[in-house]
Amino acid sequence: MKIALISMEVVPGRPDLNAASMRRKIAEAKTAGADLALFPALSLSGLFLGNVWKQPAFLRDCTAYAEEIAATADGITVLFGNGAADDGCTGVRRTLMEARDGVLREVAHSPLHGAGTHFSPLLYELPNEDIILAADASPFPVCFDVRALADTAREKRKHIFYVNALGLQDKGKTIYTFAGRAQVFSADGMRVLMSPAYTEGMTVVDTESMPAPLTAAKEAPIAPKYRMLRYAVQKFLERIHMERVVIGISGGIDSAVAAALYVDAIGADKVLLVNMPSQFNSATTKGLAAQLAENLGCRHMIVPIEESVAHTVQQLTAVPIMGTAAQAAEHLTISSFVRENMQARDRSGRVLSAVAAAWGAGFTCNANKAESTVGYATLYGDQAGFLSALADLWKHEVYALARYLNTEIYKREVVPQGIIDIVPSAELSDAQNVDEGKGDPIRYPYHDYLFRAFAEENRIPEDILAHYADGDLEEYIGCAAGLVADYFPTAEEFIVDLERWWGLYTGMAVAKRIQSPPLLSTSGRAYGSDHPESQIDAYETIRYRALKKQLLKK
Repeated sequence: MKIALISMEVVPGRPDLNAASMRRKIAEAKTAGADLALFPALSLSGLFLGNVWKQPAFLRDCTAYAEEIAATADGITVLFGNGAADDGCTGVRRTLMEARDGVLREVAHSPLHGAGTHFSPLLYELPNEDIILAADASPFPVCFDVRALADTAREKRKHIFYVNALGLQDKGKTIYTFAGRAQVFSADGMRVLMSPAYTEGMTVVDTESMPAPLTAAKEAPIAPKYRMLRYAVQKFLERIHMERVVIGISGGIDSAVAAALYVDAIGADKVLLVNMPSQFNSATTKGLAAQLAENLGCRHMIVPIEESVAHTVQQLTAVPIMGTAAQAAEHLTISSFVRENMQARDRSGRVLSAVAAAWGAGFTCNANKAESTVGYATLYGDQAGFLSALADLWKHEVYALARYLNTEIYKREVVPQGIIDIVPSAELSDAQNVDEGKGDPIRYPYHDYLFRAFAEENRIPEDILAHYADGDLEEYIGCAAGLVADYFPTAEEFIVDLERWWGLYTGMAVAKRIQSPPLLSTSGRAYGSDHPESQIDAYETIRYRALKKQLLKK
């Protein structure tokens, strides 16, 4: 038997477009001599549809288009996924349909929880054949575990033919990619075929001459996330009909990686880089920003903001506050902290938004996940933008992506080594002078992993403090050994730091995350839909208070 595995981009909520694409691919499979064509789960409907799943008319249309597919399946067996009305608690089920010569029947189904991201494929054992078909619709990186497929093949002594959905879908703010891989496992559990990720196409396998087992390719851990990000940027821009992108570059690592990623994804001619120095930006970072633009070969501008920020400060402090409740001669006072935030807002809210509008583009948000975790960003400033591509990457992953882009993608130094080496800094005051080794208050080699424990592993201060007391905190959260003692010589300093960041993570940072731009999920645990949260205050458990008291007495 010849089986065609169809890697097909699924357009969510458009069964008309998906049905047309499926008809074309069925014709291609027939031309290739295939006896059977396997499409992904939910290939007609898509997965993340929000309230569309509650519309009876949409489900009726999905059924009507399924009938059209059945009529197309003359002389070939077609299996494809769809959504259908169900009497169960969810009201919808995902179903695997078999079609041939106008006859349509359901061969597998399961309840559909449209808000979830973790699914197992729908399985169908072909009658009188040593073959199991597996149709999936799981987003990166939570696709069904290949070890489970291998184990199933081995246990049942049957070949498994698997295909996942391809494309970009979202749950509002959180955007997911579907890799579209086709895979085949032999009856002894060996993977013998794997198609490229994020590539539409058809793979035909003859079950009478199965391919030889594959040797696992070795690559950097960041490589799958790079592929996902590149594909997602391309597809998201296509979806919103945006061709050009403006990126504010500071001479720091986040904006440099964002620039290199977008240039790689859409081309240097469609990217405009803007450096916006103030009095606090060093010659070092201004030079690195210029070098980045030259290395990437794209347009760039230098728009100083010192004059406009100073004008705003003067204007606000000179204008009197009026009204019955005002005191005599009352005026605003602009603190150094407020001035820092004014710089961030001036860059994004004034310069980047105006440049983007003038150039017919959108401007990006370059925040990473560590910053988002504790709200180390300015509302309506550096947190603004049409898309936050790096928002689900920890700082160490941003550095890994920078090195990968240099060595494996561009094969030359596009992100200057100086940007990789320099201390991370927002450069918003003299206290963040990079030439003096001063930078962000976040100590990324430690805090990256502490924040990950908060956000992705649901750890609370009680857990952190207990392992600190036991002396195995670094192993517990995964950071390098020795950092805790280096950064925090006393228990009091450690506790102050822990409570500072936990308070921000559960407090103001929540409000900021709610107002942040759409982001790409690279972990399956991104802020947004994957991370339900509420604007409540920090809470100390009874055990935490006891541990704290005990440690501070020592």
